[in-house]
Amino acid sequence: MFSIFMADLLPIIVIMALGYASGKRNVFTEDQAKAFNKLVLNYALPAALFVSLVRADRSMLFADMTLTIVSFVGLIISFFVAFYSCKYLFKHTRGEAAVCALIAGSPTIGFLGFAVLDPIYGDTVSTGLVVAIISIIVNAITIPIGLFLLSPAKGENAKGNSGLDSLISALKEPVVWSPILATVLVLVGFKLPSMWDPTFDLIAKANSGVAVFAAGLTLAANKFEFDGEIIYNTLLKLVFMPALLLVLGLMFNMSSNNLQMMVLAGALPPAFSGIIIASRFGVYTRTGTASLAVSVLGFIIAAPAWIFITRYVIGLV
Repeated sequence: MFSIFMADLLPIIVIMALGYASGKRNVFTEDQAKAFNKLVLNYALPAALFVSLVRADRSMLFADMTLTIVSFVGLIISFFVAFYSCKYLFKHTRGEAAVCALIAGSPTIGFLGFAVLDPIYGDTVSTGLVVAIISIIVNAITIPIGLFLLSPAKGENAKGNSGLDSLISALKEPVVWSPILATVLVLVGFKLPSMWDPTFDLIAKANSGVAVFAAGLTLAANKFEFDGEIIYNTLLKLVFMPALLLVLGLMFNMSSNNLQMMVLAGALPPAFSGIIIASRFGVYTRTGTASLAVSVLGFIIAAPAWIFITRYVIGLV
């Protein structure tokens, strides 16, 4: 865990702190921070999602249907628990609840998945399978749902074709159609020629660093208050989601190795895409960014705890 912290979590903390300090010193204006988020949301993140998903193998998706079903059910339930609790428990609007669900109900599997799982469980086909399946569920299913729920926020009481209009509006976003397109290409067996990899990688590599830096700027622009909602979001992400995946995995008799990796993946900090979307649309930015910062720190404790709990439950310790 120390090596994971130094190699993967510490850079997040340092870059976010750098963005926070830059924001407090007014090195970047609020408009410039929004430009960073626009760059990430419209170009870097869609490219990163596309290239990470299109490299998956169609056979991987059907190699372990139990893993696919359990991951899908667990992540969708977590997403909507976050959505409805934010909307009704904390009295937020539909748009704010949608962003909350993208943050508290989605793990940052694309950025930290391999970085966390490989050192513990090895660079194996099983590791790639877990990361690929959860990535597709998060990026090709929950992000489109979140943006669909966010779109009507400007007119929640609108009638008529508001639902269809919201769906069309969501599908126009590159961060929605790029992972869906990649998933369709994987399902039909299309393989992107390797010569195109550098083209996508160059812009995709800007995603994580700029997103974390922009999150620091957003945190600096909003007064940080460690309140009950931030604690709730953190517990939802680091405790509820992995616990739910563990229970579902046991119910479906998953293999012990895949179960351990799936639970740990569920305990990862919130997906950065939620923070990017929050900043881009100016919705739920203060609480969302603070929840991300607290969850990143909390993961240092949550990760070894869930490794031990899962192994204890399945009788390995």
